[in-house]
Amino acid sequence: MNLERARTQMLEQQVRAWEVLDPRVLDAMAQVPREEFVPPRYRGVAFADTAVPLAHGQVMMTPKVEGRLLQALDLKAGDRVLEIGTGSGFLAACLAQLTAEVTTLEIFPDLSERAGRVLSRLAVPNVKLEVGDVFQAFPPGSYDAIAVTGSLPVYDPRLGGLLSRDGRLFLIVGQAPVMEALLVTRIGSEECTRESLFETVVPALRNAPSPSAFEW
Repeated sequence: MNLERARTQMLEQQVRAWEVLDPRVLDAMAQVPREEFVPPRYRGVAFADTAVPLAHGQVMMTPKVEGRLLQALDLKAGDRVLEIGTGSGFLAACLAQLTAEVTTLEIFPDLSERAGRVLSRLAVPNVKLEVGDVFQAFPPGSYDAIAVTGSLPVYDPRLGGLLSRDGRLFLIVGQAPVMEALLVTRIGSEECTRESLFETVVPALRNAPSPSAFEW
C-alpha cells in the first residue's frame, strides 16, 4: 500500500467530501499516522470508509465521522479536553495535535494499554490515559471540550456538567438503525444548547444508562 496516497485519498474523498474543511483538522488527520493505530489484521482497511473493528465489540469511527467530530468541537490550542472511550487512541492523538491537554478514559484495560503503547511509540506528549467507567465515577474538574466516541441511548446531562463556560461536547445519541450526532454547548452555569449535526451509527458505550434513568 502506498500509505501517503491512501491517506490523501481518505482526506480528499471521504473527510472533505463530508464538509470537513477546517485546515487545522485536516492537517491533524494528515499528521497522525492512522495505520499505526489500526489492529494489524485490519491494516489493509486503515484508510477505508469503514468502522474498523476493535476488541470487545468496539470500533474506530470512520474517518469522516472523526473529522466531523474534530471540526464540530472548534478546538483551540489551549483547550483542556476529555475523551470518553479511548479505543484505538487515534482520535486522542488527533485531539492532542489541536489542543494543550487530553485526558482519555477507557473502560477496557487492554484497549487503553495498546493505545498507550502506540502513543508512546509516536512520542505524543500531552495525552493522559485513564482506565475506568465514566458512569461509575465522573471525572473531576471542567473541560473546554469533550468527545464521546460511543453512543448513548439518550443524552446524559451529567456530561454537560463537566463543561467549562462555552465548553463544547460531541456525542451520539439514539439506538440503531438511527442515531444522531449532537453538539452540546454550555452557555451558562446550568444551561446548555444542543445542535443536531448528522445521523450515524456507532456501538454503545458500555454501561450507558437506560432512557428511563433520565425520565423525570
